[in-house]
Formats: sequence, structure tokens, C-alpha cells
Amino acid sequence: MSIKRKQSAFHKDRLCDQAIEQTILPNGLNILTQHVPGVQSISLGLWIENGSRDETKSLNGISHFIEHAVFKGTKKRNYIQINESLERVGGYLNAFTSKEQTCFYARCLDEHLNVSVDILSDIVFNATFPDDEIEKEKDVIIEEIKSVEDTPEEQIFDDFDGYLFKRHPLGLPITGSETSVGDLKVDELRNFLMTNYRPGKMLLVGTGNLNHHELVELAEKYFPKPCLNSQNNRMPFDFKNYKPFEKRVSKPIHQAHILLGFPFERNDAHYFSLILLNTLLGGGMSSRLNMILREKYGLVYSVYSNLVTFDDVNTFSVYAGTDSANVDQSIAIIREELDRLCQKNISQKELKLVKAQLKGGIIMGKESLSKRQNQLARDHFYFGRTLSNEEVLEQINDININDIKTLSEQLFHPAQYSCLVFAPKHKR
Repeated sequence: MSIKRKQSAFHKDRLCDQAIEQTILPNGLNILTQHVPGVQSISLGLWIENGSRDETKSLNGISHFIEHAVFKGTKKRNYIQINESLERVGGYLNAFTSKEQTCFYARCLDEHLNVSVDILSDIVFNATFPDDEIEKEKDVIIEEIKSVEDTPEEQIFDDFDGYLFKRHPLGLPITGSETSVGDLKVDELRNFLMTNYRPGKMLLVGTGNLNHHELVELAEKYFPKPCLNSQNNRMPFDFKNYKPFEKRVSKPIHQAHILLGFPFERNDAHYFSLILLNTLLGGGMSSRLNMILREKYGLVYSVYSNLVTFDDVNTFSVYAGTDSANVDQSIAIIREELDRLCQKNISQKELKLVKAQLKGGIIMGKESLSKRQNQLARDHFYFGRTLSNEEVLEQINDININDIKTLSEQLFHPAQYSCLVFAPKHKR
């Protein structure tokens, strides 16, 4: 078969001397690999450009449900054979769903590359969705939904997105609701899978002791031949529809939970400054928010900032867990810290420390094959290309004090903040 080859634009990364190779098959499947010498294992991920953002309200949760349901049986394997496929040779198979992607991944010894590609393609393209297993899995996922509802620190993020992205698919929870999951039909699963899970929307990523050309040949063997490709018709987010909100919801909980944040337009020119700013504010025990809210005033037991990137919009938020008596003071201090970044430059010492923290995390992350595999995929979906270690570190090194001040002034407008509080119900 004639193969359309597209080598990555990057030559070897001089920091790790490991080439990233890329091939696009005639069926549209994109394959990325990075050979890592000195290891005897591989991490393999099959990423599909489909998530809860691609759902309607009535089918909310179907992507996450399919992620579970494909493990229940295929045309040539039952659920026991699927579960044992890699575990019996010392590896494992798993999956996750986000708002914009679904990933099925395998981790195993390098000698089991063949079975890994076979099983990943089998569960995605040959799932049978047995009726009895699907009904049982509905109960499992409904229990998962209930477990999130029992975890306020998780639930507050889902609810916050629901208010922030009102009437937009980004506001839908990844797991769906008890009603939408309970109402799913097997035919809907099959139709959704057939429409959205096609090679042209997929990325196969491999890291570790593997050969790129061998993976390409296996993908040709196990993946469907050329077929019609599904196009992403995602509804863009219109910022005119964003209305800042402040809500307090009473819950049968003992501690209060705060989430303050806002959406903002994607601008890749500021991407690494944004990562650094997020780390500076709430990226660890030495972050500004933790040092002032927890260490200085003892107001919270947990505080961190959160940056989420989507195709066309990003969100920034600050989470804090505290006693109900400390809610207002905690919110005021969070706002003051955001404003302080707009009013006063950070010091060279602080900038140097945060850069070291970021760079250390990047370099240590490369020691994990799974993290390498994840990062290759995320770079592909967000930037449309692979970023070398060298490029990332250079971008971080180039950030200066003025970059952080300018970005803070662009982002932190108090009138645009939204705030959601889960407050304990008062005892009578």
C-alpha cells in the first residue's frame, strides 16, 4: 500500500537526542512516535478528537459511556479476554474521556507492541455493545456520577462550567447525568461511534522502545482501510454569551468550597507566560495563594489555581476549601492577589524560582513514558505540532517580568470574575 509519509518538522531534540517521527496513513490516521533508548517498555495511546463538547444535551455522557462500553466485548473478544489481553503479560489497558478528546491507552513490555495495537483497534472499531452488559454499565456509571456529587471539590468544577458555558456544549459534564445515561440506547451508541470514531479523527502515539515503521505497519494491518472522514463541527464559544455570575449553593457538607474564575480568548503568543503565571499563583506549596491563604492567615486547608485549554477558549480559576466563616475573607484575598499582579511587578528572584519549578517538572516528566506520550498528543491537538523540550525551555527562559505584568493586566478584570460557593447548610 502506498503510504503518505509526513516526517515531523522537528529534527532530534538536542536535550534528549530522541527523534519524533510522524506518518499519516491513507485512511487519515496520524501516527507519532518517540523512541526512548534504555527502556524495555512502551506507552501507546489511541486518541480520538471527540469528547463531551461533541454531544447534545440529550446524549450527554455518551462519549464517556462508549469509553466504558467498548471494553464489554468485540467481534472477536469477550470482556474477560479484553481485560486479560495485556494484564496476563504484565501490562495494562485503560481509557479516559475529556471535554475534547477520548484516549484509550496501553502500557506494556516492548515485545507486546503487536497485541497492544490489535487490542486498541479492536475495542474501538469492533465493539458489539452486548445489551445485558450495557445495562449493567449504566448502573456503574450512575454510581460514578453519584460519587462526584459526593465530592464537592469535584462537583464544583462541573457546576461552575455549567454556569460559565451556559447553553454551550462545553458546559455539559463529561459523565452526563443520571437521566441522560439511563436513557441511552444501544443503537445510539453504535451510531455515535460510527460517526465520530474514524481514523481521520485519530492520533496513535507511541513512546518507548519501539520502531516507528513497525508501528506504522501494525496500524495498516489492524486499522480500517480508507473511509469517509468525519469533520469536527464544534460550536465555537461566543464570548458575548458570557455573563459573570455569583452564586452560593447550600449543600449538606461540613466545609465550604470556593471557585472563582473566568473564560478568556486563546492567544498562543502568551501560552508559556500563562503557564508560568498559573504556577506562580497556585501551582504548589510555595505559590502565592498557598503562602498567604494557608501559611500566613490559616484560612484554608486547600488552595490552587487551575488553567484549562480548549480549541478556542481557555479558563482560569482559583479553588479554595475553607470553613464557612472564612468564605468572604478568602474571596477578598484571592481578588487582592490577582489585582496585586496587575499593580506591582514580581521580583527577579520569584521569577527565577517559578521558572526553575516549571523546568524541573518538564524534565522530570520526560522520565515517564506515559507522560511523554500524553504530552505529544496534547501538543498535537492544541498546537497542531510537536514542541521539543528545547523549544519549551527556551520559551520559558525568555519570559520576563514585564510579560507577567502585561498578561496579568489583560486577564485580571474584576468585573469579569465569576464565583461559585458551596456553603454548608446551617443546622437547626
